[in-house]
Amino acid sequence: MGEPHMQEAQVIPLRSPAQRRRMGNGRAVARPVPDTRPPVEPTPLHPRPEPTGIRQSLADALGFVRKRLAGDYSVDEFGFDPQLTDNVLMPPLKVLYDKWFRVEARGTENLPADGGALVVSNHSGTLPVDSVMTAIAVHENTATSRHLRMLGADLVFQIPVLGALARKTGQTLACMADAERLLRSGEIVGVWPEGFKGVGKPFKDRYKLQRFGRGGFVAAALRTGVPIIPVSVVGAEEIYPKIGEVKPLARLLGLPYFPITPTWPLLGPLGAVPLPSKWYIEFGSPIRTDEHDPADADDPAVVFNLTDQVRETIQQTIYRLLDQRPGVFRG
Repeated sequence: MGEPHMQEAQVIPLRSPAQRRRMGNGRAVARPVPDTRPPVEPTPLHPRPEPTGIRQSLADALGFVRKRLAGDYSVDEFGFDPQLTDNVLMPPLKVLYDKWFRVEARGTENLPADGGALVVSNHSGTLPVDSVMTAIAVHENTATSRHLRMLGADLVFQIPVLGALARKTGQTLACMADAERLLRSGEIVGVWPEGFKGVGKPFKDRYKLQRFGRGGFVAAALRTGVPIIPVSVVGAEEIYPKIGEVKPLARLLGLPYFPITPTWPLLGPLGAVPLPSKWYIEFGSPIRTDEHDPADADDPAVVFNLTDQVRETIQQTIYRLLDQRPGVFRG
């Protein structure tokens, strides 16, 4: 028998430990491919819900209360409190403006984005709601939500609570010194030259402008060089149609008049609810005063001519708006 066939042994070269680690100790190792996908943020087990309108309103209210309690707010030299005005007083008035009277503001491009201006408007409605709605129109139709600094009669500041609120919302006494100081500081100032003669006139005289006084507002604009913006309001005459008044009661209460309307005082507190007339507020083209010399403020002829120009502009605009409106309560 021959010798068994011996298979020749295969010689395996020795490898260093580093080589074995790279080779995986003899096992095939796949080289990892780098992941170029963007990292995925881990999904939280309980994602935080986005704040709803109610949640946001509640958070804003709590933040407002916290600031008030901490004294973190400012009031100017006239007592104006913009934080209180914007967060507490404006929202309900805005509902009245949008939903009840459905105010349509026109010519708002004539309101300046900055700098002083004098807004001059007709006055009506038995109660001076028109001045408040005009202030809302200015606030809502200027890019920086400007506030109308209204000049009010002495009586406004003599009434408890109302006088304090008037100061908080930026109103001040209708005197030349305060008007000029506000205008020079770059504020939009509102004035209603008809006064109580306009707001308290009988319903039969609706939309007929009363006398504009002695033109003190024109003199203030001339001294400060700010534009005069005539404003015409249609719709306010119908909210409390004044069909009579009780003069003895007005004298007893120290009021310019005690009105009688179709609903007041017959319906008691319900009669104090204004009728939902449709409103139009139009801001006219500014009348420049910087072309005059400030000394013209002491010239009765210049003051009278400008006063008459403003009054006539407002009256003619009122007639035009009355012709265009579809109805007292429509629109």
